[in-house]
Parts: sequence; C-alpha cells; structure tokens
Amino acid sequence: MNASSKKRVIILCTGNSCRSQMAEALWRKHGGETWEVVSAGTKPRDQVDPLAIKAMAEKGIDISAYRPKDAAQFSKQHFDLVVTVCDNAERECPAFAHADKHLHWPFDDPPKATGDDTAKLKTCCRVRDEIEKTIVAYLNESGSTSTAASARR
Repeated sequence: MNASSKKRVIILCTGNSCRSQMAEALWRKHGGETWEVVSAGTKPRDQVDPLAIKAMAEKGIDISAYRPKDAAQFSKQHFDLVVTVCDNAERECPAFAHADKHLHWPFDDPPKATGDDTAKLKTCCRVRDEIEKTIVAYLNESGSTSTAASARR
C-alpha cells in the first residue's frame, strides 16, 4: 500500500509524552499498513515518560526511540482523523482545518498518578489498556483494522 492511499491520523495530547505516544504505537499495531499515524503535543515535553515506555514494553512494543513533537508543525497537513486524548489538548489544540473528522477521547493522565512507582505503573498500564480498547473499537467500527484489511485482500 502506498503512502497516498493510507488514512492519516494525528493523536494529540498536551505533553506528547505518555498517552498520545502509547496511542500512536497502539494505532500502528492495530491499524497496520492502512494508517499513517503521528502523535504530537500542544506543549511537548523533552522526552517520552519512562512509565509509558515500561507499560508499552509489557505489551512487547518498544517506544523508547519515540520523541515528543509539536502539534503546530502538523496543523496545515491533511488528516482523515484528529484524536485528542486529554481535555487540555481538546481546548488548546491548533485548528486542523484540513481534518475530515475530530474525536475526543479523554483518558486519565498517568504521570499525575499518586503512590510509589509500582502504583504509578499500574495506572499507566490501565490507561494503556483503555486506549487500546478504544482504538480497537474505533478501527473495528470503521472496518480499518489490520485484521480487517487483511481479510479484504
């Protein structure tokens, strides 16, 4: 499948350090080659949260090389779908005038979790699983999972 026939999604969060990074990786996993996926933040942090890296590693997905990106650099690009995964990004995100559809899926912010490292990782894994369920449900509904794409061939 060539790049021009892929659907494009951008996943937005404030810091682009945790939820949106996990969502990007999970969308790539479940959307397969039918989607071009990027994530970005309205106020990107310096690095991906170590909890997100650990939580994704538990699923066999390595995001250690991922880096936060600024949403503004993508604002003039066409996207089939814009997804915000936090309320701040929903309020602050730049207008994506070239987007076909906008969805808001608010999830808890794992870096704000309380407790020791084990409790914080547990929260991050819960949010990761919620994100994955939401993405899989959307992709199944729209018929654009990697499994659905393979079945149509």
